[in-house]
Amino acid sequence: MISLHTHTFFSDGELGVSELVRRAEAKGYRAIGVTDHVDEANLEFIISSVSKCAEKLNAVLDIKVVAGVEITHVPPVLISEMINRARSLGAKIVGVHGETIIEPVLSGTNRAAILGGADFLAHPGLLSAEDAALAAEKGIFLEITTRKGHAYTNGHVLKMARIAGAKMIINTDSHSPSDLVTRENAELIARGAGLTGEEIRECFFNSEKIVKEALN
Repeated sequence: MISLHTHTFFSDGELGVSELVRRAEAKGYRAIGVTDHVDEANLEFIISSVSKCAEKLNAVLDIKVVAGVEITHVPPVLISEMINRARSLGAKIVGVHGETIIEPVLSGTNRAAILGGADFLAHPGLLSAEDAALAAEKGIFLEITTRKGHAYTNGHVLKMARIAGAKMIINTDSHSPSDLVTRENAELIARGAGLTGEEIRECFFNSEKIVKEALN
């Protein structure tokens, strides 16, 4: 199992980095992205703190830890600049909190994330066909999420991704230990959204590719 979208108590998660990683490892995870919510107020702190811990853990554990961020509820006009700043500060993976239907995310966030070159667009909600096509063109991964609430629109995201030929990844968006689903449960949730077995395998292949590129 790989999830490139998780949270610690540095934002709104329940666990510290080491405990999150250990619990994931115990459930059979081979890699995990630690991507706490960021805006201008905490960007530098999060990247610096998580990167230091990830470096130590990667030196002694088999599970691979990728230090990243999820840019969250930032006005669309500021997203591109923040993506670039996150990378310059050392973030190995950059996600953007997409237009989920269960939160008041500003319209235009999905497009700003894609145009800005994020690695993945988290829970994109009712993603437009135009934005899905743009994601396909720019190689931005669309998230199929196992997270309750955000998962309501997985079927729609899949439909748009298929039409556009956009690439997908499966993430847990874990905030608590119970969110760290097993590979088997992740596959069941993905199948429930309509993904085929081949599409599920491709999602995890995409995640593996991201991890390799991030840590090289």
